[in-house]
Amino acid sequence: MKLHDLRPNDGGGVKARKRVGRGIGSGTGKTSGKGHKGQNARSGGGVRPGFEGGQMPLFRRLPKRGFTNIFKKDCAVVNVSDLNAFEEGTVITPEFLIENKFIKASKAKDGLRILGDGELNVALTVKASHFSKSAKEKIEACGGKTEVI
Repeated sequence: MKLHDLRPNDGGGVKARKRVGRGIGSGTGKTSGKGHKGQNARSGGGVRPGFEGGQMPLFRRLPKRGFTNIFKKDCAVVNVSDLNAFEEGTVITPEFLIENKFIKASKAKDGLRILGDGELNVALTVKASHFSKSAKEKIEACGGKTEVI
């Protein structure tokens, strides 16, 4: 099937556009459905989004809170207890964890942080952008290695 083969379903179809200003019998002649005079009848007329006719707009009436830190880092977080799922001697990298659907790529934009919650029972080589002190101790106590990338 090609783009030029596309057709609407039977009974469906494409609604014809409204042809305004085409005579009194069309239903949208003379003023073209805009009524008589006023701001919305003029060419280029209408008001900007959020304008309330001079009344203080809602977005200015409401209090503003907080701010967005533009320097925030989005790191995926993995605890050492989660690493027990892998076999002895596995090299754990952010790419490896994404492939195995352990973490999401969108979360690991700025790296991978390994935290020390729980116990680790297998010797692993772990490559991450940051290790907590307790995580580093637990990985090395099991005979594994840590490598900052």
